[in-house]
Amino acid sequence: MTELISKFILTLRTERNASEHTLTSYKNDLLQLLEFAADEFVKKPEAVSAGDIDRLTIRLWLGSLADKGVARNTVARKVAAVRSFYKYCFKRGYVEQNPAQLLIVPKKEIRLPKTLQLSEVSNMMDLADGSEPESVQERTIMELFYSTGIRLSELTGLNISDVDLRQKQVTVFGKGKKQRTVPLGDEALQWCKKHLESRMQLLTEKSDNDARLAFFIAPRGGRMYQRKVQRIIKDYLMRASESSNKSPHTLRHSFATHMLDAGADIRLIKEFLGHASLASTQVYTHTSVERLKNVYNQAHPRAEK
Repeated sequence: MTELISKFILTLRTERNASEHTLTSYKNDLLQLLEFAADEFVKKPEAVSAGDIDRLTIRLWLGSLADKGVARNTVARKVAAVRSFYKYCFKRGYVEQNPAQLLIVPKKEIRLPKTLQLSEVSNMMDLADGSEPESVQERTIMELFYSTGIRLSELTGLNISDVDLRQKQVTVFGKGKKQRTVPLGDEALQWCKKHLESRMQLLTEKSDNDARLAFFIAPRGGRMYQRKVQRIIKDYLMRASESSNKSPHTLRHSFATHMLDAGADIRLIKEFLGHASLASTQVYTHTSVERLKNVYNQAHPRAEK
C-alpha cells in the first residue's frame, strides 16, 4: 500500500498541482490509516494492501481520532485524503471496490481569524528601525505581508523579478501554481526599495544561484525559508501585540479584515488573497461583525455590560 500512496502523491503533484502542504498532509494521513489497519489486522504495515481496508476499518479509524479529541477540521481533511486516494485506486483498478465512496466529510468549524489592531501593526513595524540590512529585510517582510495579504509560501518563493517597483505590484504563485498580481502600498514599496539597496550585503560565499534570484535572503546566504520567517514574525508580535496567534497568517488576516472594515469589496479581497471560492473569504465578514458588536457593547449606554 505504501507504493500506491507514493504513486497517488506523485499524481497529486504532477497532475493536480497540489501544494506541498497538501501533499505532506495527505501522505501522513494515509500512512496513519495504514498503521491503524495493521494494528487491527495484526499484520506488519508492509503486509497490508489497499484492498484489505474496508469501510468498517476506516470508520473505526475515524472513531479513534474522535476519541483522541482530534479537531473536526483535521478529521475532515483526513476523510478527504482517504476518499481521494481510494477514488484514484478504484479508477486505476488497484482495488475492486471503493470503501471510502460513502464516507461523509464532517462540516468544518468556522474559526474567526485572529487579527491585530491598527496600533499593534504600527508598533510592530516601528520595532524594525532599518539600521542594518537584516532589520531592513525584516521590516520589508512585515510590510509585504500586511500590504498584500500574501501567504508565507508565496513570500519565501518571491524572486527579485517578481517585485515590480515601477508598476507598484508583486506577482506571486499561489496554491496549485496559480499566478496572481497584487498591488503594493506606498510603505511596502519604499521598504522594498530600501531592501534592494542593502540586499547584496546579506549574500555570502555559500549563496547559490537560487539565492541570488531570491528576493529575501536567509542568515546563511540561502533563499529565505518559511520557518525563519515564522520566527521573525513571532518575535516582533511577542513585543508588539497581545494576540494569541503570533504567526505570518495573523498579518494576512489583518490585511483582509482591515480592508473589509474600510469598505473594500469582498470580491476584490478574494482576488488579493488568492482564494478559489468566495466562501473562504466570507469568514472575514464574521470578524468585522464581531468587531462592531464589541464596539457597540463598549460604547452604547444601553448595551450589555
